[in-house]
Amino acid sequence: AAVKAAGYGICAEELSSVVESHDIKKLKAHGGTEGLLSKVSTSESDGVSTSKDKLASRQEIFGINKFAETEARSFWVFVWEALHDMTLMILAACAFFSLVVGIATEGWPKGAHDGLGIVASILLVVFVTATSDYRQSLQFKDLDKEKKKITVQVIRSGYRQKLSIYELLVGDIVHLSIGDQVPADGLFVSGFSLLINESSLTGESEPVAVNAENPFLLSGTKVQDGSCKMLVTTVGMRTQWGKLMATLSEGGDDETPLQVKLNGVATIIGKIGLVFAVVTFAVLTESLFRRKIMDGSYLSWSGDDALELLEFFAIAVTIVVVAVPEGLPLAVTLSLAFAMKKMMNDKALVRHLAACETMGSATSICSDKTGTLTTNHMTVVKACICGKIKEVEKSSDAKSLFSELPDSVMTMLSQSIFNNTGGDVVINQDGKREILGTPTEAAILELGLSLGGDFQAVRKATTLIKVEPFNSAKKRMGVVIQLPGGAFRAHCKGASEIILASCSKYLNDQGNAVPLDSATVAHLNATIESFANEALRTLCLAYIEVADGFSANDAIPEEGYTCIGIVGIKDPVRPGVKESVAICRSAGITVRMVTGDNINTAKAIARECGILTEGGLAIEGPDFRTKSAEEMYKLIPKIQVMARSSPLDKHTLVKNLRTTHEEVVAVTGDGTNDAPALHEADIGLAMGIAGTEVAKESADVIILDDNFSTIVTVAKWGRSVYINIQKFVQFQLTVNVVALVVNFSSACMTGSAPLTAVQLLWVNMIMDTLGALALATEPPNDELMKRTPVGRKGNFISNIMWRNIMGQAIYQFFVIWYLQTEGKTLFELKGDNSDLVLNTLIFNCFVFCQLFQQKY
Repeated sequence: AAVKAAGYGICAEELSSVVESHDIKKLKAHGGTEGLLSKVSTSESDGVSTSKDKLASRQEIFGINKFAETEARSFWVFVWEALHDMTLMILAACAFFSLVVGIATEGWPKGAHDGLGIVASILLVVFVTATSDYRQSLQFKDLDKEKKKITVQVIRSGYRQKLSIYELLVGDIVHLSIGDQVPADGLFVSGFSLLINESSLTGESEPVAVNAENPFLLSGTKVQDGSCKMLVTTVGMRTQWGKLMATLSEGGDDETPLQVKLNGVATIIGKIGLVFAVVTFAVLTESLFRRKIMDGSYLSWSGDDALELLEFFAIAVTIVVVAVPEGLPLAVTLSLAFAMKKMMNDKALVRHLAACETMGSATSICSDKTGTLTTNHMTVVKACICGKIKEVEKSSDAKSLFSELPDSVMTMLSQSIFNNTGGDVVINQDGKREILGTPTEAAILELGLSLGGDFQAVRKATTLIKVEPFNSAKKRMGVVIQLPGGAFRAHCKGASEIILASCSKYLNDQGNAVPLDSATVAHLNATIESFANEALRTLCLAYIEVADGFSANDAIPEEGYTCIGIVGIKDPVRPGVKESVAICRSAGITVRMVTGDNINTAKAIARECGILTEGGLAIEGPDFRTKSAEEMYKLIPKIQVMARSSPLDKHTLVKNLRTTHEEVVAVTGDGTNDAPALHEADIGLAMGIAGTEVAKESADVIILDDNFSTIVTVAKWGRSVYINIQKFVQFQLTVNVVALVVNFSSACMTGSAPLTAVQLLWVNMIMDTLGALALATEPPNDELMKRTPVGRKGNFISNIMWRNIMGQAIYQFFVIWYLQTEGKTLFELKGDNSDLVLNTLIFNCFVFCQLFQQKY
């Protein structure tokens, strides 16, 4: 009743079951897609109404597009987990016995000092660890929210607009194109050549063709090819993706390679510490027994003796606690989490923790050109139509510049621009004209409009029969249209030399299609080269008359076209790119440009950026892929620019750099076809603005502003993380070595340990928490980018670190040993408390040694 009262002809459950069951009969019973459009009060052209009341009722009846999230764990859960540490549990037992024996023998409060000291240390360690883990979990939750910020293009009240996927409602008409993620369950309304990758839901890697016969679209799947308009039928937890998510509990990030490596180091040191602890306990216990035998009291045991034995056991346990550098994983996590937060402010979203540390070892960056090295704000500045080259300084001048061309040519040009496009020209909510689409499409549509063309009128005059979206392998896109008289015509555009090679005619200045002779081909090729040398992207537009009876299942012709013209599109180099490339070079990182553009355009831009240097090699993809393995091995170190490259060429280059040349490679990508190279690379960097959802999902880091300078910042942070952790490891291992050797040697020589359990716990707590915070969260400086990269083979604990650790350890050991043996004489300590004063002096000296050694 509520559904009907709100003006809808179907309830949420029934609507959900149509798509979920892929039931064509049920769909037909509701009048097909057209029938459902009507039942959910929407239309293909206008979408849903933006009236607040109607949106609210739609939300109430059909739900919102949000998934149930796992509840954030409370702080006390982390406290409980920290209490389960085995060494802390042993220490807690020690503290309990120490309190019982101490109070029994010495009374309250004197007998409780040591026990309470251990309890306080345990509580501090637990709360500091829990606080760190809790804050980190909150930070990862924030980053996870940032990862899920996905927008889609939706029609509402007749206007096309961008919305977050979480704002989608049942009845929305969504535009989907290559690389998009399907944001909800729905039905295909209209579109061309749509292939959907459903592997995330079904595990099947073979793409599924979606069309009027098979119109079902499921959330979480990806658009592999084509484009369409989709009717949203199910949102949120009712969708297939929502139901799948409900059965899964979201896990945290896996341990990073460095954490795994350091955990291995910690385990080895822990085992060494355990051996030292057992031997120390045995030696101390043996000295007590020997003393009691010598003074004849071995048959009478007092509370003091029990307390002494307990202290020996506590020292042994504490040696294990101090020896096990449990602060290492904490320091790594702290450093990575701190870097991730700061990188977010610097426009880089880290999707995988390991990427931070790996980026610090990068030796090679393979970067796209468009949008990364350049601004991605494109305009047509030159055009060659009917053999005449014109400079278009302002778009408003375009019409007068081409006024002498025949009307038939201008009509053909407008038809080609407005029909063969993945973009759109719409009137936005402010009543202003807005061009939607990629920057390249927007630049060409802007030219068409400035020539006086009417986008909507040209589109309405013809019927689209087939669309082949741009493909980075073929480097072209094409459409077949039916003209008002019933004839068929195909238009194509793409990489100039590729389209020109498929042309056999061109339009002359009278507007006639005449055969291409060698002189004209030479002139057009020279024009392409001249445009490219000015760092312009060049596109060629062409058409061909198609035989009657063409259907959507027929292939679009690939040869026999008539060239309409060539346009030169300017995409200026981003400010700061040249300086960033220079910083990379001084840091020992090689920057390579890998682009689909013409080789002359690529070389011109690469020179401007400082990528192509004297002796550097620029090569084309088709040439690169014909090389033998041996030739590739020799060529790859010299390659600085790869033009006209396919995704496979990019993948091959990255794979060779990683395996044969053992480089640590970072790769940028924005398209669906970049996913293999992003997966292959050590660090995949996806573009946040121009990148498709498929590229972002394959990446480790998302560059939110699509700027190359941000990639350099990521490298700097990566190095900072690596070096900060090295500093902490050096600091902690020195403390561990000194504490182990001092207590062990003293126990063996004198039968007592100068550093008590409480003192060692205090040092351990400060070192593992505040020390980790201080050393692991140091921000990067410019000096980091003047060092050579660690690369794939570099040892984490370098020779210099070993020198510093051993040098400091030997120095500290001799200072403390000297104080222990000669301290009383040196400081003239006498009386009953002399041992206590000396041990306090030794402890303070030990602490000050650590304060000074952190500087090295």
